Amino acid sequence: MININNLNNLVSNKSHGNRGMILEDLINETNEYYLKKDIALIYKKPTPIGISKVKYENGKKVLEKGYFKEKSTLDYNGLYEGFYLDFEAKESLSNTAFPLSNIKTHQTNHIRNVIKHHGISFLIVKINKVFYYLDGHDYLDFIDHNDRKSIPIEYFSEKGYKLELSYNPSLDYLKIVDKIYGIKDGLK
Repeated sequence: MININNLNNLVSNKSHGNRGMILEDLINETNEYYLKKDIALIYKKPTPIGISKVKYENGKKVLEKGYFKEKSTLDYNGLYEGFYLDFEAKESLSNTAFPLSNIKTHQTNHIRNVIKHHGISFLIVKINKVFYYLDGHDYLDFIDHNDRKSIPIEYFSEKGYKLELSYNPSLDYLKIVDKIYGIKDGLK
């Protein structure tokens, strides 16, 4: 479990190879909490990998060579109050913007399709030690109406929602889903 009191130290001292692991750990803890409390069923999607070579070590098969079978969509998906959720979690190395190159074209198309079919899609982005929820509609509106190669932090402040760290759940993003979509207000 991540101690949120030490989060700033963890975030500052992580290597490039572990970028995104703090955010992913927080979301995984949050999803585990949602599952244990019977609030939602939300899971990290495994990357589809094909195996081309294995070896045996200590009587166990170990993957030696593999390949990505297909392009992955978004990081997480699941169900909440009868709604389909699909979202991506990303961290930006920049303190002032989120590079759009972090979201691939097929992922943007997937966000469009989820929304077209009345699902809920969004991004959870960490910029400059702050966690933001950006709804898929606002993400698409930005990329459809801007030629920029990054989303400035001001856009996240204006259109997005700050996610505060807490104990149980660590990063309560469903509170924002409720607010945007009126789910707990009976406005389904």
